[in-house]
Amino acid sequence: MSHNINIQSEMPRYIEELSSILRIPSVSSQPKHKADMLACAQRYAQLLTENGADRADIFQTAGHPVVYAEKIVDPSAETLLIYGHYDVQPAEPFELWETPPFEPNIRNGAIYARGANDDKGQSYMHVAAMRYLLDNNALKHNLKFLIEGEEEIGSPSLASWVEEHKDLLACDLILVSDTTMIAENVPSINCGMRGLAYIEVKVTGPDKDLHSGHYGGAIANPINSLSKMIASLVDKNGRITLPGFYDSVVELSKEDRALLNKAPFDETEFKESIGIAAVVGEAGYTTLERTGIRPSLDVCGIWGGYTGPGAKTVLPSEAHAKISMRLVPNQDYRDITERCMKHLHDIAPQGVTVETKAEHGGQGFLTPIASKAYQAASKAMEQVYGIQPVPSRGGGSIPILAEMQTILGADPILMGFGLERDVIHSPNESYLLSQFERGIKSLILFLQNDSVVNEWV
Repeated sequence: MSHNINIQSEMPRYIEELSSILRIPSVSSQPKHKADMLACAQRYAQLLTENGADRADIFQTAGHPVVYAEKIVDPSAETLLIYGHYDVQPAEPFELWETPPFEPNIRNGAIYARGANDDKGQSYMHVAAMRYLLDNNALKHNLKFLIEGEEEIGSPSLASWVEEHKDLLACDLILVSDTTMIAENVPSINCGMRGLAYIEVKVTGPDKDLHSGHYGGAIANPINSLSKMIASLVDKNGRITLPGFYDSVVELSKEDRALLNKAPFDETEFKESIGIAAVVGEAGYTTLERTGIRPSLDVCGIWGGYTGPGAKTVLPSEAHAKISMRLVPNQDYRDITERCMKHLHDIAPQGVTVETKAEHGGQGFLTPIASKAYQAASKAMEQVYGIQPVPSRGGGSIPILAEMQTILGADPILMGFGLERDVIHSPNESYLLSQFERGIKSLILFLQNDSVVNEWV
């Protein structure tokens, strides 16, 4: 098959099929959309069947349904498991959308809707690629699809479901499109993602709020205490101070760091884009390295005391914070979670008590640049974009992928085609139709390879 793939005549059908799932408000975090979740799963299963899957079934989980489909062309051929999700983030605030979030609208060369990029637009590309290859008698791999409905809430039900159905899901490689590229004309392949450990901490002082004049200066203020505790978690060089935090962190070679830093990055533009005067972080590392190959610790929320208008001279009884730690491969999120919670108890000053709670977390992972899958993906994208893609590391997390990698014994490869301009999770989410088209072409070329799997050693 030539790399000159012409799918222009099929684009209207692709867009309409994608729009049919974009119209369904499959917001996994809001109970009022429970029926919409099932409706979206059913429509996705229907699209898979209509586009050539041998079977497409809906499985109930402890939470929202999972869509499983497969196309088996040869039992002896390599099997690729395509992972994606049909759930989306809430669309609020609705008033900031130029057009309604669940009424797909095409303008400025893009399709606008909640989920247009993340992940309905990107996961549907695999359906279109399968159809094209079947129509051209060119599908060389067995394809299995696992499209879940809880990715946006941390996939709480999926790991146990995958464990229960690991024979059904048996595969040689996990293929995912749920990430971004560096730029529209600078293709990149995500060869790793950071893990996540997330905790909540509560600091309690007196058994009630107290008058700041009567008690100020004589007791430990929970907000002051928590602020000092948090401030001590990262030192002046940007290093995280939890004992043993870096024990499992693997330092990349100079060669690998140089390769990752080939990605075009304009620090001035970066600062201007988010309205800051300076970048900060761990000493000795670039901004790209700090957000991709190094761990981080940040406070995602902090509250306590009086926050209404005017003044209220009160010492609060409680203070709370949510702390997120992005981890690199080899760091175990369970170990880091325990270390952080223990450390917060250890450093609490006299006069307060500390309670900690582990929220969700997940492992990071790597895809070796030398692997067959990475090389096949690179070649396919180079044929479509005209330049070799740059390897990149994702600063975010898809925790379930690391768990699936362990359960199924198959490595993930991330071929994502989103762009920062798509503003996923925000009002006016979109997906460039040019990226949609080039993504389908890249996946077609990737799937036409005779082999994309390293032999197990």
